[in-house]
Order: sequence, then structure tokens, then C-alpha cells
Amino acid sequence: MDVTHIIREQVVSAVKKLYDATLSTDSILLNPTRKEFEGDYTVVVFPFTKAARKKPEAIGEELGNYLTEQVDEISGFNVIKGFLNLTISDHFWGKYLLSIAKNPDFCKHPATGKKIIVEFSSPNTNKPLHLGHIRNILLGWSCSKILEANGNTVVKTQIVNDRGIHICKSMVAWERFANGETPESSGLKGDHFVGKYYVAFNNEEKKQAEGLEEGQETEIMTATRAMLKKWEANDPEVKTLWSKMNGWVYSGFEQTYKSLGVHFDVNYYESETYLLGKGIIDKGLEDGIFYKKEDGSVWIDLEDAKLDHKLVLRSDGTSVYMTQDLGTARKRNEDHQMQGMTYVVGDEQNYHFKVLFEILKRLGEPYAENLHHLSYGMVGLPDGKMKSREGTVVDADDLIAEVIGEVEKDSKERGEIEGAPEAERREIFRMVGLGALKYQMLKVDPKKGMIFNPAESVALQGDTGPYVQFAYVRMQGILRKLEKGDNNADPAKYTSLHPHEKNLLLFIQQYPETLARAGANFDPSEIANYVFELASYFHKFLHDVKVLKAESEEAKAFRLELSKMVGRVLEAAFDLLGIEMPERM
Repeated sequence: MDVTHIIREQVVSAVKKLYDATLSTDSILLNPTRKEFEGDYTVVVFPFTKAARKKPEAIGEELGNYLTEQVDEISGFNVIKGFLNLTISDHFWGKYLLSIAKNPDFCKHPATGKKIIVEFSSPNTNKPLHLGHIRNILLGWSCSKILEANGNTVVKTQIVNDRGIHICKSMVAWERFANGETPESSGLKGDHFVGKYYVAFNNEEKKQAEGLEEGQETEIMTATRAMLKKWEANDPEVKTLWSKMNGWVYSGFEQTYKSLGVHFDVNYYESETYLLGKGIIDKGLEDGIFYKKEDGSVWIDLEDAKLDHKLVLRSDGTSVYMTQDLGTARKRNEDHQMQGMTYVVGDEQNYHFKVLFEILKRLGEPYAENLHHLSYGMVGLPDGKMKSREGTVVDADDLIAEVIGEVEKDSKERGEIEGAPEAERREIFRMVGLGALKYQMLKVDPKKGMIFNPAESVALQGDTGPYVQFAYVRMQGILRKLEKGDNNADPAKYTSLHPHEKNLLLFIQQYPETLARAGANFDPSEIANYVFELASYFHKFLHDVKVLKAESEEAKAFRLELSKMVGRVLEAAFDLLGIEMPERM
């Protein structure tokens, strides 16, 4: 049991003893003491004034005296207005460190029995993954890991948008301009190759549009619409070309996913799911959930939910995105018997998901109360926005290479690993570069937009991934310097803690609560901000406190155990962000 549970239980006991009032442990307001005050944890005593019929300061004094006398873990207190600041004994922290060091499950929570689907990435097959996809992918992967660490079974999925007019644009352009060129013959990665022809289409359309009256369609766009109709009619030649070009893109996507260290448990494809919702709509019409207009289109009235009337099926019977999403949600539940689902999609789709979730509730879907839209803000670069149709998008692969290149450049300037073998150096550059990229993307609250600066992300000082990785590397360096048999003293005999040691233990104790909060809020920035602060405390500790040359063998043994525990939490937390820890930097 951690000390916060002990404090809450003992405060409940004290209030009962002193004021004959019965409280629950959940009702006790307890927070880490603010840095400008003395103490470790603060109890808010204002809620006890009615039962005690005394001023908050008097209640604080009485509770403080009772707790220091009755509770071994509490060694002192002070009262500031209605706040009781408690100091935890060094003896407790020594026992706590040894107990969590022996607990293999400290960095995760027990199984919940819940299965949750997380949908992320979900790209179009007419262009490569880009900067915006990176934030989406990293948020989805990290949330999946955080939900797993909170005891859930997680199914990671994407729906690949592999059909429609945009896909046909690349196909028409390839037919007209490629002269048989392939990714292999061009030396281009498959998704980059297909994206090249998406840009070519838009360039040609601009040329053809010159001189046309407003509203007139270009010849190339007319040809594209004709190709889409052939695709929907299962024309064999069009379907063969479609399969070939999508195959090129899938191969490219997989290389990018591998570079980012992510994978999916199951893929869904729009070409296979876009018709799934029609049966749901028909049944909903029978049940009065939907209504049909005179033109044959089908709608739902959501005004009582402060939404609007929403189209779910066109007048010609064709699907809209909502139709597909309804069918895909039910299909996923049939496949996985889920208790909830999280969609990682940008905030421009907020209204869509409010409508989707409301419709699923009205349809009586069993998982409908446990749906979540992880809505995130857009990401940009210091030099402005991107436009995929103009070929000005920052490709994910190029950004990954750029950040790794920044790490290599900085490393060469410092010369710290010049003597390492080339393969080892390349692996370090990769881990640190990806760590910089992922941390910078995930440390920002998902709801906020952000600017990503590659050069700033790789700095060894400040709120960056490499700064946290370096804390772990320093811990590994200490362990490498240990001589065989050099750690035989009993750490439990060290009972006079340095303030930095206590700060580290106080903060380590907050990790399980931080993990739970990150899972409840679907917010990886909770983990990123926590791990940065832990790394900061550890760097201060190593600067001011001797470890291998400690004043006693017991102190050395304790500090080694503490350092290993810090490293364990750093590694576990960074794993939730999809970041690896290097042994050297």
C-alpha cells in the first residue's frame, strides 16, 4: 500500500475519533505539498469544519498532532490556514523503495477484463503518410499502450480508405503519364510513387481548367468519374489496376509503420465496409429511428440531442461516410466483442463523431456508452502549412530521416560516441532521433494544435526526448561502473534520506496514479510530462548526491536501488510513448 492510502485511512480514523464523524477515504482531499511549503502531502481540512465545529486552523493542529502520534509513517506536520501539510518519515521511504523494487507489476495495473478497440492512422491510398499522420499514429499507438498498461485488452486497428474519387485520380494519372513506370523502375517507395501521380493529376487538372467557364468540368476529371463508375461496376481492368497501385501503397505504408515501431492487429478496408451500414439503415427505418424524405434519401432527427438532421443514405441508395461507420462499428463488435472503442481522428471531425455516437446509442449497440473520439489538433512546421495536392506535404519518411540526421549532426559535433562501431552508432542515432520526434509530438495535450521543430526536438537540455533518454543512459553508466560483488550492503539500513532521494521516491509513488489518469483521459501527454519531471529530479540527484562514492555502503546500496527504480519507471513510461531507451548516447 502506498502512503496516500495510509494517510486517507488514518485521516478517516482521526476524524471519527476526534469529531465522531464518518467519512469515506475517497472524500479525503489529498495532494502533494506545493514546493514552496514544507511537507510531502497536504490534507485539505475545510470539509471537516461542519463536523468539528471549529476553525480550519484548529482542526489542522488537532489532526496533525493525532497523526504524528498514531501513525509511524508521519514524522511531522505544519498548518497553513485550512491546509495540513504532512511530512513522511525516512523510515517509510526506505521500506517503500524495497517493496516496489520487488514488485514486477509496479508499472502496470491489474486486468480489467475489458476489450477496447483503438482505431488510428486510417490513411488514403493515393499518397504517402505525412506529418499529420505521424501525430495521429503516435497518439493511437501510445493510447493503445497506456490502455493495455491499465489492464485492458486492446485491439489496434485502422480502416484504409482505398476507394473513391481520390484513388481514381492517381490511377488515371498513372495510365496517362507513367509509360509503364513502377516503384522498382523509378527507385521510389511505393506510396511516394503513387503520390507522385496524385500530384500529376492535380497539375494537369489546373492546366485544363484554364479558359473553362466556372462550373465546367475538366476532361481529366470527367475521365476520373467514369473510372470510379467502372470500379463500382467491378470492371476487371480497372480493378486490376486498382489492386496493383494499392499494393504499391500498402508496401510503402508498412515500411513507414515499421520505421515508427507500430503495427496493427487487424486492418479494415473501405472497399469492403462501405456497404455494411445499409442493412442497419433499413432496420432503423422499420423501427422509426430513421426517416425517409420524398426524394428517397434517409435521415435521422437529432435535434433533441442538440445536433441536427443527418443524412445517412443518399437518394440514389448510395452510402455516405456515416453509413460506412455504422456498419464498420457493428462489424468490429461482431469480430471482437468489444466493451469500447476509441477513434483517433483530427478535431475537424468532432461533429461527425458526436452524431455517430448518438446514432449508435439509438440503435441500441451494446458498446455505445463506451465510445470515445480522441480529438486532436493539427500539427505544422515553423515554415507554414502543407498541401498534399500541390506536393508540398512533409512526408513522414522525410521527417523521420531529418530528425535522425539532426541527431547524427549533433553527435558528431560533441564526438561522444565516435569510437563506437558504425552499426551501433547508427542504432543510437535511430533510437534518439525517433525518441525526439515521438516525445515532441506526444508531450502536447492532444486537444491542442502544435508546431513541430526538428532541430529543437533533439536538444539534450530542456523538455525533450533525448533529455529523458540521457537520464536513463546515466543510470546505465552507473551500473556499468559497479565492480562484481560491489553491492552486498543492506539498503534497508540507510534511514537518513537526502532531500533529492525523497523527492524521487515521492514522484515515483505518483506513477501508478499518473498512468491511471492518462488512461482515463486518453492523454499521452500526462505520461510525457511526468517522465520529464522524473528525469529532471534524477539529473539533480546525480549532480548533488554521490552514488558509487557514497558516505557508507548502506547509502550506496540504497542509491543504487533507487537509481535502478528510476530507470525502470523511465523505461516503462517511455515504452508507453513508443520510445526505446539507448544504453549509450
